[in-house]
Amino acid sequence: MPGFVLLVHVRGDDDATMRIGITVSKKVGNAVVRNRMKRRFRELARAILPAEGVPGADHVLIGRNSGIERDFAALKADLSKALGKIKR
Repeated sequence: MPGFVLLVHVRGDDDATMRIGITVSKKVGNAVVRNRMKRRFRELARAILPAEGVPGADHVLIGRNSGIERDFAALKADLSKALGKIKR
């Protein structure tokens, strides 16, 4: 996706909880920009993962440069699309 990379790893244990990991490197921007992106990613995960995430898996969002100026609604649609691709 343009604003982030999504990695999903099924743990293979009997626990059905979904875990989230968020990383934004220094290449993306200064600390203020990185923290803003992480807050946006946390809100995305809170809104979308319970309904569309993969149960029993670790979800990792890696921020990209183009995610800074990307609209929140577009990021939300991108995450839904990415999770749909993974579930197939």
